[in-house]
Amino acid sequence: MTSLTRYILRQCFGIMIFVTAALSAAVWLAQSLPLIDLIVNRGLSLDLFLYLAVLILPRFIDIVLPIGLFIAVLMTFNRLTSESEIIVMRAAGLGPMRLARPVLLLAAIAFAILMSFSLYFLPVTSQAFKDLQFEIRNRFVSSLIQEGTFTTISDKLTLYIRNRDANGDAVGLLINDNRDPLKPVTILAERAAFVDTPDGSRIIMLNGSRQQFDPQSRKLSVLTFERYTLDLGSLQDAPVVRFRGAEERFLGELMFPSTQDQVIRRSFIMEAHQRLLIPLSVLSFSIIPLACLLPGEFSRRGQAKRVMVAVGAAFLFQISSLGVNDLAARFQQAIPLMYVADLFPFVIGMMILMHRGIRLGVRWPVHATVRAS
Repeated sequence: MTSLTRYILRQCFGIMIFVTAALSAAVWLAQSLPLIDLIVNRGLSLDLFLYLAVLILPRFIDIVLPIGLFIAVLMTFNRLTSESEIIVMRAAGLGPMRLARPVLLLAAIAFAILMSFSLYFLPVTSQAFKDLQFEIRNRFVSSLIQEGTFTTISDKLTLYIRNRDANGDAVGLLINDNRDPLKPVTILAERAAFVDTPDGSRIIMLNGSRQQFDPQSRKLSVLTFERYTLDLGSLQDAPVVRFRGAEERFLGELMFPSTQDQVIRRSFIMEAHQRLLIPLSVLSFSIIPLACLLPGEFSRRGQAKRVMVAVGAAFLFQISSLGVNDLAARFQQAIPLMYVADLFPFVIGMMILMHRGIRLGVRWPVHATVRAS
């Protein structure tokens, strides 16, 4: 690796890391707001919040990293041109492909990072996040219940509390259990406390009633109580084995799904191809700025138009990718078009740089000789 390659690579890499970190922090903050509410208002620990926040990072790094690479290449080469460094490099006989070498090396690094996320880190962190979310829903039910809101614990179990006192206990509790349509149960209590135990969450209720209606006999039986304990674990009717979604599965499971459900199979296959396409997109995002900035003559008026063309090309590339992905989600025959749309800007950009290098590859060394003489 030459000193020039290291010079350009170092600048692009630094900007890419900075932009990716800044965008990731912004998205991470927005995604973490619901988790902050669990700490401030629901009493979950800070350690649990930090663990959940770390687990959601890989979800959007694969989105912001290609954007960070694009901005890094665009800013670096625009600065090199405005400070006349590109002119000096051209006068020394360096063609577009030679100048693109550090960018392609950086794209290879970004590709390796994103591919490691797609193959391992994304499914592992997504599964850990879903497992912890499932545990919170099933064991720490009290942290999910909000005042004045009907909270659905399962498909046929709903809880409602009017408000909470200074100790966090519920004031005015209603539980509607409709798991058995033939014997719906409604529980009312003046006060209640949620207790988390190793065996699951329990509700200790004071001064209330348990009402059960029999549709066949049209009778309502009412049981009043001063103290009543209810095991939420027995009420949730949750499955022992949780079904893992597409984002929680490894690439081999997605490519060759074992399920016979056609809708699930289609979603798994789409997730697998998108896992492969996201790393490949860095190639197009890296070559678009070079194809817009390097060809053509130097202008003292700056390169604002070329910069805008590069931004517009990247925007159109992203829009076309989303459109083709939506088409492929409905028709699997269009899946190859996803790869065509993802790599089309890279192929066109390389052709532009190679054509420009062949056409100007002789003239640049001539300028260098004249300057030296």
